[in-house]
Amino acid sequence: MASVHFGQHAPAARVILHLSDTHLLGGDRLLGERYDTARHLRRTLEAAEATGVRPDAVVFTGDLTDLGEPEAYRALRAAVEPWAARLGAPVVWVAGNHDERPALRAELLDAEASEEPVTGVWDLGGLRLIALDSTVPGWHHGDLDAAQLDWLRAELVEPAPLGTILALHHPPLPTHIPFFDILELRDQRGLAEVIRGSDVRAILAGHLHYSTSGTFAGVPVSVAAASCYTMDLARPADEVNGMDAGRSFHLVHVWDDTVTHAVVPVVEAEATGFFTPEWTARMAALSAEERLEAFSRKR
Repeated sequence: MASVHFGQHAPAARVILHLSDTHLLGGDRLLGERYDTARHLRRTLEAAEATGVRPDAVVFTGDLTDLGEPEAYRALRAAVEPWAARLGAPVVWVAGNHDERPALRAELLDAEASEEPVTGVWDLGGLRLIALDSTVPGWHHGDLDAAQLDWLRAELVEPAPLGTILALHHPPLPTHIPFFDILELRDQRGLAEVIRGSDVRAILAGHLHYSTSGTFAGVPVSVAAASCYTMDLARPADEVNGMDAGRSFHLVHVWDDTVTHAVVPVVEAEATGFFTPEWTARMAALSAEERLEAFSRKR
C-alpha cells in the first residue's frame, strides 16, 4: 500500500494479487520445447513481491500445470507457498482446463484425489472470495453444471459486508480470437441468472493468455495474462499465436464503491528515478494547495 495518499480516496479496503496460467511441467521441462514456465513463474513471483504489496489473498486462475502431473503440482506448491507465507497471504488455487482435478486436489489441497469440482469460499475480512470450477473433465472448453450453479446461488443468498469476488478459469466474455470461441465457457446464461442482482462486484479469470476486460450480467470481468507465455495480438485474429513475452499479473484493489484491476508487466527494464521516496516526502510536507501549486500547475 502507498505510504501516503494525496487524493480524495481512502486506501483500498482489500488487495488481491491475481495471477494465471502457470502451465508447469514435471521436471522443469520446457513447454512446447520453448517456454521455460518454471523460470517465468519465479520471475513473476519476484516481480509481485517487489511491489511491496501485502495482499489479502493470492489467486491463481487456473491452468496451474500443463498436463496435470502430480510432480508439477508439487513443484508449483514448493515455489508458491513459501513466497505467499512471506507475504502473509492465503493462496486460492482455481482449476483450469489443463489441470486434472484428482492430482490438483491431492497435491495442492491435501484433499481426496477425486473428480469433485475444486471450489471454495474465503472470508477476506468481510470481502467474500468464491472459487468456481469451470473445467469439464476430458475437455478443454468450460462449463458450470446445475449442481455448481445451485451451490453458488446458495452461497450468494446472504450478502457479504464488502461484497463478493468470483474467480474461475474460463472468462464469461467474448473474444476476437477464433480458436478461443471453441473453448469458451458454455451456459453463460445460467451463470448470469445466478449472479445478476447479487453482491458480486468482480469476476477474475484466465484462460486467454492475454489481459482483457469487459462486463458480464452487469459485473466487471478482468482476465489476467499468463505467466508462461502470452498471445501475440499484433496480428490478424486468425493468425494469433503464442509468444515468449508480454507476461504480467494483476493488482486488484477493492474500495467500498469500486474495484480496480492494474496490469503489472513482468519485464526487465530500467525505470527513471524522478518519483523517489524523497520526492513523496517533500510532497507530504506541503499543504494540499501547495502540492497543487508545486506539481499540478503548468510551467
